[in-house]
Amino acid sequence: MRLWSLAPSILDRAALVAGWREALLAQKVLAGGTRGYTRHPQLRRFQEHPAPLDAIGAFLFGLHAEATARGYRFDASRIQRVAQDVDPLTVSEGQLNYELAHLRAKVLTRSPEWLPRLPDGASPPPPHPLFRTVSGRVADWEIR
Repeated sequence: MRLWSLAPSILDRAALVAGWREALLAQKVLAGGTRGYTRHPQLRRFQEHPAPLDAIGAFLFGLHAEATARGYRFDASRIQRVAQDVDPLTVSEGQLNYELAHLRAKVLTRSPEWLPRLPDGASPPPPHPLFRTVSGRVADWEIR
């Protein structure tokens, strides 16, 4: 499961589509609809949010908005909760840089034409709208 902290606008098609599917699975886990994946490290930050379903709903909404802008048809009715004022999650600069490097490696092999659209790494890449950036290293939940 990869729930990108990066802005959806920099995700290539494969990362955006897979992120949508995986976030829908995360939503199901957070809603208690499955017994699997409940201890997945990437879910920890959503589980620790005061309103986990609102947070994953905001995450899905951000992916949906980008997909719509690209002309894709993601089914917004699958988002269980779309709240207006969701407290943001934090993401460290180190985590964003790690994810950008991870995305760059994937894009290099599956869609190299997307590489010029990725930030150059001179500064931390933009986060998903749900997140606000703080200084720090790669998250301890990240599997490296």
